[in-house]
Amino acid sequence: MKDWLYILRPVREAMLSEGPDEREMQVLQQHVAHMQRLLQEGTLVLAGRTQYDDMRTMGLVIFRAADEDAARQLMESDPPVAQGVMTGELHPYQVAFMAGR
Repeated sequence: MKDWLYILRPVREAMLSEGPDEREMQVLQQHVAHMQRLLQEGTLVLAGRTQYDDMRTMGLVIFRAADEDAARQLMESDPPVAQGVMTGELHPYQVAFMAGR
C-alpha cells in the first residue's frame, strides 16, 4: 500500500462565507460518514481542513491505496467530489514523520 493525498476545494465560495445550503449540508454529512468509514477500515491516515472562510480554504485527505487507479477511485467516490460540491486533486504522497508511527 502507498500513501496518497488529495486536496478538496469548495466550488462555491458562499458555502464558506455564508454557510452551506441544504444540498451541500447533506453532502458534507455524507463526507463525514465516508471519512469515518475509511478511518475504521484503516485506509484513512489523516483528514482535516484549513480554517479560512474564503477560497483559501482547502481540505486534506491522506490515505493508503494500492495504486493510482485505486487512489483516484477513492477520491472520486468521496461525496463532495462525486456530487460536484468540491473539486479533488490527487497527489502521490509519503508520510515521513507522524506521532505514534
